[in-house]
Amino acid sequence: MKVALVTFFLSLFLYISGPREKRPTTFFGTSENRDSTFITLPFPIKMGNVSDSYIREKTPKIDSFYNKWIKSPYYSGGFIVAKNGRILYEDYQGYADSRTKTPIDSLTGIHLASVSKVLTATAVLKLVQNDNIMLDQKVTDWLPKFPYKDITIRMLLNHRSGIQPYSNFSALMKKNWNSRKVLSNQDILDLLAQHKFQLLFPSNTHFDYCNTNYVLLALIIERATGMNYRQAMQKLIFKPLGMKSTYVFNYNTDRETASKSYKGNNQFPWDQFDALYGDKNIYSTPRDLVKFDMATYSPDFIDQNLLQQAYCGYSSGKVAKPIKDYGLGMRMRFLQPTGEKMIYHNGWWHGNNTSFVPVRKDTITVVCLGNKFSNRPYTTLNMVSDLFYKKPKEHTATTTEIPGEFVLGE
Repeated sequence: MKVALVTFFLSLFLYISGPREKRPTTFFGTSENRDSTFITLPFPIKMGNVSDSYIREKTPKIDSFYNKWIKSPYYSGGFIVAKNGRILYEDYQGYADSRTKTPIDSLTGIHLASVSKVLTATAVLKLVQNDNIMLDQKVTDWLPKFPYKDITIRMLLNHRSGIQPYSNFSALMKKNWNSRKVLSNQDILDLLAQHKFQLLFPSNTHFDYCNTNYVLLALIIERATGMNYRQAMQKLIFKPLGMKSTYVFNYNTDRETASKSYKGNNQFPWDQFDALYGDKNIYSTPRDLVKFDMATYSPDFIDQNLLQQAYCGYSSGKVAKPIKDYGLGMRMRFLQPTGEKMIYHNGWWHGNNTSFVPVRKDTITVVCLGNKFSNRPYTTLNMVSDLFYKKPKEHTATTTEIPGEFVLGE
């Protein structure tokens, strides 16, 4: 008997102290476990409780989707699904720096790529709310050197300005282009003022997704606040929401410490566009983006009537039943055949592929951030469509196979 007891307790000790396989965070257990992963804001916000039955219904489906479509040797990053701040599912894998074997965890800031535009657009709306700027104000009111007199701040936000993408500048300037110069936002404005590149189309007549628009918006934020973009974003968004792992990348000081991006096992090199911000270059975490999304439900953070303008489509024109559209820093899809509107924003820069999907009708936030070149983060749109939007009775879950490990685009 004594031998049996000793053997039992020794086995128990070895089990408890032994190594563990890293597993995603899922919640079927006690409320104490769930409370330890409840994301909160620094100010009061009324959001409903999440029932145990809801958690038990959704979590296995999220787990199944994540393991089938996202988690693989091709994926490195962070994934989260939360409702009202309650984390339903969360997982991190891969390396922020493969050379030093620094793992990605819940505090690792990952390059948001164009999901940064959502935050830049929100900062602009905050300044509109504070009567610092106006949406239909001319860009030249803030940037007098800007050569296109009819373009407004709203046109920059909804990509209807017609401005050339800065990635086109080298072809437009040909031999005069300096490919070694690391460009600043001010450089982009100066090049526009100097060369007056022909617009792609008359302003406010078409939609054309263009990073240059948001580089200019960052400059307007700086002029309107009297601070640099990094300081302004801290004051307007990051600090008030307690987004402690979120920051604007500084090309001169952060290259060694920031999480890297990869294609396969090879790190992407820095290039001459890596110092530009507003369109990209915000680093954040899935949890911090949940905080941001939660705050958008609070009038203490942003006026709800103003926010609705961000979710209003501007690009589909007279199309009776559009499939997709773009608001003020937010993309949208109209799910078929119901026509329900799903809002989101994806991102792609170097090896970073990102997706931010707020489900406002159900106060759900889905975030997938990747730093290893892959289209897998974009599949979160399929998961959101299948799990959180109504389907007609004859509808079956999405079965589209993921193509090879190539970027599908933003």
